[in-house]
Amino acid sequence: MFFIDTIETEGLGNRSYLAGGAATAVVIDPPRDIDRVLAAAAVRGVRIAYVAETHVHNDYVTGGLDLARLTGARYLVPAAAAVSYARTSVADGDTVDVDGHLTLRAIATPGHTPHHTSYVLEENGRGVAVFTGGSLLIGSVGRPDLVEPRLTEQLARAQHASAHRLADQLDDEVPVLPTHGFGSFCSSSQAEGDTTTIGKERASNDAFTLDVDTFVARTLAGLEDVPAYYAHMGPANAAGPAPVDLTPPEPADAGQIARRLAAGEWVVDLRSRVAFADGHVAGSFNFEGEGKLATYLAWLIPWGKPVTLLAETPAQITAAQRELVRVGLDRPAAAATGGPADWVEPGQELASFPRADFAALAAARERGEPLVVLDVRRDSEHAKGHIAGAVHIPIHELHGRLGDVPDGTVWVHCAGGMRAAIAASLLAASGRRVIAVDAGLTVTRP
Repeated sequence: MFFIDTIETEGLGNRSYLAGGAATAVVIDPPRDIDRVLAAAAVRGVRIAYVAETHVHNDYVTGGLDLARLTGARYLVPAAAAVSYARTSVADGDTVDVDGHLTLRAIATPGHTPHHTSYVLEENGRGVAVFTGGSLLIGSVGRPDLVEPRLTEQLARAQHASAHRLADQLDDEVPVLPTHGFGSFCSSSQAEGDTTTIGKERASNDAFTLDVDTFVARTLAGLEDVPAYYAHMGPANAAGPAPVDLTPPEPADAGQIARRLAAGEWVVDLRSRVAFADGHVAGSFNFEGEGKLATYLAWLIPWGKPVTLLAETPAQITAAQRELVRVGLDRPAAAATGGPADWVEPGQELASFPRADFAALAAARERGEPLVVLDVRRDSEHAKGHIAGAVHIPIHELHGRLGDVPDGTVWVHCAGGMRAAIAASLLAASGRRVIAVDAGLTVTRP
């Protein structure tokens, strides 16, 4: 008998796996906060004998090296991956005995990276699951453009071949267990669904239903912008990440918050966008703790810029700190809890801005009010339909393009409200009059 436990990192759209038998187990693509993995192993009562990476990750900092050191596990890393630490190199066809009749077999699946490797879990020589990392995903494949622009088309072709290689070696009923594809920007496209098998992918995935030239053309045409922080993840993982430090950050009072803002540091308010709009520290930015905090804060903040976190409770600070270490934002400069009245010095007024819906925006336009409509969705979303006359600046570009927003009151929107709130806070901090459109958007192709 065997088990496979899924360890989700929802904010990044990734999954890690703990798989094994009665006594020992292997961990596939562990997150940086490895205490979750250790807890899962403790519940199962197993020893972690192996830690396996499918590739050098570009979207998060791995906990693999630290986990291997703490547990004494052998650290399996693809042989062609250029890393600077000791590891057990894995090549195509290599196997390790996990537990009893359980074996892990490596299959070279280049495409997401040149060295990408998938792992088949075999019981008595029969494949019972395949861990596909950033190769074959649910209804998609891992994007091929994160390594080197000159290699993108070559890697896209390799993705097509790797998918077929997996399908040729495995039965249709074998579960496909990818690392990416649950909202991760490492996926070349997003597909619905939570589970899949080789047979389901063979029937519906573009990698199987399209010829290689059409697949490559469609894949390359659908690629989104790469989050800016990805440039720092690969080097950190190749060098060997340091263990996480989740001790509480230095507490900040109102005076320190003011001084950090004056020094040009980022002060990030983790409260809901409704609470932030009602009242906040002038100059602070709103990244909801319940949103994709790690992705969007790491994408927008100048790398290395000190950040102070504001939240209602210490637990919210702790949760945010855990999310941020996963993408290399290791130590908040400081943190404060309570409410905005606690974060400003006596006599200092709180800032605020209105919220509205699309009906209010339409009414304002009908009245002829001088206003600017700012759409901060991604290019692909904008191409599917947008409000006529709106200025389009994707959220990840806005901080560097505030000067491109025309004069006037800015009504800023996204698809649901979260990104609009981030944008509204950036604009308000720069002195613009802003109204955050906090509603779902339904548009037709222009």
